[in-house]
Amino acid sequence: MPAEKFVTEFVREAGYNPIPDRAIIVTYAPANLSEKIARFFSNEFFALQMCEKSLVLLPFGRMSFMLKKNVALEIPYTSIRRVEIKEDMFNWRIELDTDDGLIALSAQQKELSEFRTSGTLSVGMSGFGSGIGGAGPLKTANWHRANLDATLTALKALPGRREQTA
Repeated sequence: MPAEKFVTEFVREAGYNPIPDRAIIVTYAPANLSEKIARFFSNEFFALQMCEKSLVLLPFGRMSFMLKKNVALEIPYTSIRRVEIKEDMFNWRIELDTDDGLIALSAQQKELSEFRTSGTLSVGMSGFGSGIGGAGPLKTANWHRANLDATLTALKALPGRREQTA
């Protein structure tokens, strides 16, 4: 599974300037419980990378779980009117009210990420080498866990960046 360096490398190759340590793993948030159940086995995951002037989403392959080099979505900061982040069971719901409408994303909470898809995608085999069993020579950073708090804080501040980037 990809290290965070691949996320920033792919974003740079696409022509963006990534902000260090501001990448997390997200999915599109389901509208209700029925949609959550329907998506359970077919959810699509993305690396959300905060960049100098926009948010960029890179997709993971559905079968391979490898990060793809194409940008699935770019959200310029100048188009973001409001950001709301709220707890949604074991996830964080990230709502971006943009000039084009509402974009709702979901990020798995860090406390259980080693046992969930975000841990698998940001470390590899879920829990393996993530430090959950203690530090050791195979310790690999779970970049979703490491970046989550600071990224959510930075996302909350985005409407203030609207004027700065214009």
